[in-house]
Amino acid sequence: MGRTWLITGSAHGLGRSIVEAALSAGDRVVATARDPARLSDLEGLYRDRLVSFALNVTDAARAWAAVDVAVARFGGVDILVNNAGFGHIAPFEQTSDADFRAQIETNFYGVVNLSRAVLPVMRHQRSGHIINISSVGGRISSPGLSAYQAAKWAVGGFSEVLAKETAAFGVKVIAVEPGGMRTDWGAVAGGHAPDLIADYQPSVGAMLAMTRGYAGHEIGDPARIASLIVDLAGRDALPAHLLVGSDALLAFRQAQAVRQKEAEEWATISTSTDLSGVDISVISNLLE
Repeated sequence: MGRTWLITGSAHGLGRSIVEAALSAGDRVVATARDPARLSDLEGLYRDRLVSFALNVTDAARAWAAVDVAVARFGGVDILVNNAGFGHIAPFEQTSDADFRAQIETNFYGVVNLSRAVLPVMRHQRSGHIINISSVGGRISSPGLSAYQAAKWAVGGFSEVLAKETAAFGVKVIAVEPGGMRTDWGAVAGGHAPDLIADYQPSVGAMLAMTRGYAGHEIGDPARIASLIVDLAGRDALPAHLLVGSDALLAFRQAQAVRQKEAEEWATISTSTDLSGVDISVISNLLE
């Protein structure tokens, strides 16, 4: 018997590709979207193995309801894929409070809401995979993406902690961090920018130009990434983070090199506040 998936942001882009890959693997899917009617063609093809469900991931009560549907229809949830998300490129100073909060609520609290709802089921099963679709933006910083990347950094930290808390009862957690892929993310992100204050042209203006030029030419294939997600859902050993795409790996390595260089240059200042004769071995043991 196949596994049961609960996938958010399923109507288009990577989410839709993951739904199709899971169904092709013979599994069952509860596919959630703000507009589930966009999944009607797949429902016609996979009537017995696909349920669509209207969900705004910022609605915690509906998150619990989505899990209830999966349990009632298919008996449990084996894999949760937190995929729903979006970003808008704009200087922080020119990002409205409403837009900033909407990005945090969707990209981070959406992950929190679904994870909170599914954990009791997975803990009772003593098994499960929570696959959080983050971004290389959760490891680097890019001008114009303050809200989006703040949320993705939070997703990475949340995923690491959750993985350590749930390992004892068989639940695996991973943050998948793609680079650019052939979805509409870039068009959406670059399509809501305000008229930039001149002082932000060198930073955010350059980011906008790069994103608009890259849109439609990204190296990531959503179908291949979806196949990777299906593969990860069958593995017992997972890394806390998985960078996906050559561009993601390059960007991470460059950012990490800068951080390492700064840490070494400032090491004397970093340790200058210690009390004399302190023993940090207990902390080292906690971090293992």
